[in-house]
Amino acid sequence: MTARATPPSPIGLHRVLDPPGALPQAAARLDPTAHLLADDEVIVRVERLNLDAAGYRQLERAHAGDGAAIRAEVSRIITERGKMHNPVTGSGGMLIGTVEAVGPASPLGLAPGDRIATLVSLTLTPLQVDDGLAAWDGLGEQVPCTGHAVLFGRSVAARLPDDLPPELALAVMDVCGAPALTHRVVARHVGEGRPPVVAVIGAAGKSGSLSLAAARRAGAARTIGVVPVPAERDALTAAALADAVVLADARDPVALAAAVTAAGGPADVTVVCVDVPGCEHGAVLATAPLGTVVFFSMATSFTAAALGAEGLAADVTLLIGNGYATGHAALALDVLRASPGVRALFEARTGAHRPVRPAEPPVRPADPTTGGPTGEATGDLRGDGGDSPA
Repeated sequence: MTARATPPSPIGLHRVLDPPGALPQAAARLDPTAHLLADDEVIVRVERLNLDAAGYRQLERAHAGDGAAIRAEVSRIITERGKMHNPVTGSGGMLIGTVEAVGPASPLGLAPGDRIATLVSLTLTPLQVDDGLAAWDGLGEQVPCTGHAVLFGRSVAARLPDDLPPELALAVMDVCGAPALTHRVVARHVGEGRPPVVAVIGAAGKSGSLSLAAARRAGAARTIGVVPVPAERDALTAAALADAVVLADARDPVALAAAVTAAGGPADVTVVCVDVPGCEHGAVLATAPLGTVVFFSMATSFTAAALGAEGLAADVTLLIGNGYATGHAALALDVLRASPGVRALFEARTGAHRPVRPAEPPVRPADPTTGGPTGEATGDLRGDGGDSPA
């Protein structure tokens, strides 16, 4: 590797090609050149991408489910932009790979040979793919490939656990912010002597199922899972993650609020884990006065959420996950290990059923109530990773 002549920026400004001065996430184009290694950078040999569900769903619809066309579009985006940044949804995903080189000033604590998952978005990660995505059929969010990626001094990554299949760990880490922030919000209510009723919209998906389990773990008084179709209801009921499972279309505010109320609401905490537009008003209407709505959806409209709450005279707190918090990955993996229902839902979506060696006792974050969001909260109306929108 060759050191860069220009001083490195811990937030990656030196990798921005267009426009100058933009942050990497907002940039139109990044420089993914691997042989120019800044002192605080890490080069990762990529094994698999995990496209966020919102971005993948948009590509699937745009190309009418044609896997070859989806593959060509993703390859084109990466080649042209030097990163995976869907220009329509503005979202990307994350990746797993093996550390290949570490700059002498890197603060990430990684070493060559470490197998890791990145916990920052592909929209700000310099990325180059070498194989044209030839091993991917374009028909799923996980993309096997060869190539390399660059992590900055302020990037975030976690070593892959030995006790879980890589594709399963990748799926969990992709949405690990949802359970972390849900845990924090619920624990805050519990600490104030007000164990909350928690409703999760899109509860059978990846972020939704983890959020339900995290809410129960944090001491929720009652958990309500909201799904739009009977198959999702049956799967969630079998997983035994919610005290009540209800059918409702999240885009129908009155029906959604009525369903949550009939199941023991209104909710003190409502967590939105679907990524179709138009779910903001229903989430607000289903939430009790002085309650909290947590949006883990790449389709959330700030305008719709804020003005909708105002128009409904709803005195609720609106939270949007920001993508990072200390201990988020450890908490999410711990929730998966402790909940057979969550693991069964994840394995059904990822196909990661092969036996693994028993896990070591999980290391818990020192204070899980300080956890928060990570990755790109993803999903369709059925919850992230669903087969198709309802």
